[in-house]
Amino acid sequence: MRKRIITAESNKLAKPEGNWLDLEEIAEVEISSEDIAFPIESALLAGHTTGWRAAEPGKQTIRLMFSQPQKLTRIFLSFAETSIERTQEFKVRCSSDNGQSFQEIVRQQWNFSPSGATSETEDFSVELAAVTELELNITPDINNPKAFASLAQLRLA
Repeated sequence: MRKRIITAESNKLAKPEGNWLDLEEIAEVEISSEDIAFPIESALLAGHTTGWRAAEPGKQTIRLMFSQPQKLTRIFLSFAETSIERTQEFKVRCSSDNGQSFQEIVRQQWNFSPSGATSETEDFSVELAAVTELELNITPDINNPKAFASLAQLRLA
């Protein structure tokens, strides 16, 4: 058994380990909104630390369209919120027919609190064959349509 001790400080923004797909080479990305100071590349590519943030409030979509169908075995997502309390919901869907139909993989809510839970990290093991599109839908606050969505990291293996 492998074991690690984690502290509150080390758990703030996890750095995923693994053999990740090179999304820059194999995918095109569509986004519903983008703050120019926080481009989507900052959440999708290794070595970037600022993450992505929407330019417009409300629900947002990030869609990855693969040039060739991909077998996915792992989806790593990381979100951070240090300034406001909010309840975020995200949903991940995939398509094997170039976006004609989608299968929901996961839907989850998380409560952010500046005095407590300031980050959410999810590492899903999946068995998805021949994925042509992967879509992440973010509702930044289910109680406030004026909240802005953000994403610290998205990695796929």
